[in-house]
Amino acid sequence: MLFDLAATAPDITYKLLAATVVPRPIAWVVTHGAGGGINAAPFSFFNVMGHTPPTVALGITPDASGGLKHTARNILATREFVVNLVPERLAGAMNLTSIDAPEGVDELALAGLTGAPSARVAPPRIAESPVALECRLMQGIETGPAQMLFIGEVLAVHIAEDCVKDATRGHIDTPKLDLIGRSYGSDYVRSHDIFRLERPRWRDYTGRKPGES
Repeated sequence: MLFDLAATAPDITYKLLAATVVPRPIAWVVTHGAGGGINAAPFSFFNVMGHTPPTVALGITPDASGGLKHTARNILATREFVVNLVPERLAGAMNLTSIDAPEGVDELALAGLTGAPSARVAPPRIAESPVALECRLMQGIETGPAQMLFIGEVLAVHIAEDCVKDATRGHIDTPKLDLIGRSYGSDYVRSHDIFRLERPRWRDYTGRKPGES
């Protein structure tokens, strides 16, 4: 079935995209307000987009009133944010920070979480999270009314010590991170069920290196 999105209501468009582009990693974003207060909220329109420089992209849709969400306003004001990743044990706390709290509420305190100092940016990271990416805004793009796409450069990465296998070689015990992702509706997925596919090489099929005749 074809869905022409030019003729599709926005709420249906959201459902179509959220139900088909799965699973999506969750960016548990901590920011500082212009007045210095802490805000934390999860977003699943998120992913890493490159490594030189290390880059992430974060999409934030409008709030219920049609305006910018607190996180979007804070990033525009301070140009800094921390993306924390979500292990299954913190799913409940993450979900609580998605609450439609008024501006000025510290969602970390509300969820019983601990803010830990960041190394390169002002907003704290979530101490309980096994991975935190300290980010500086590279570009903010308004993709629709109060809908923002933020491109951030990752300045520093915090990874739980017991999940680092070999720091020199950059080897991480990914299964031990126990991260979850967003599915559709109110559903989430675990990262335990995995399978492996080795990347194919042209010379295995032809006996030649790319470019050789």
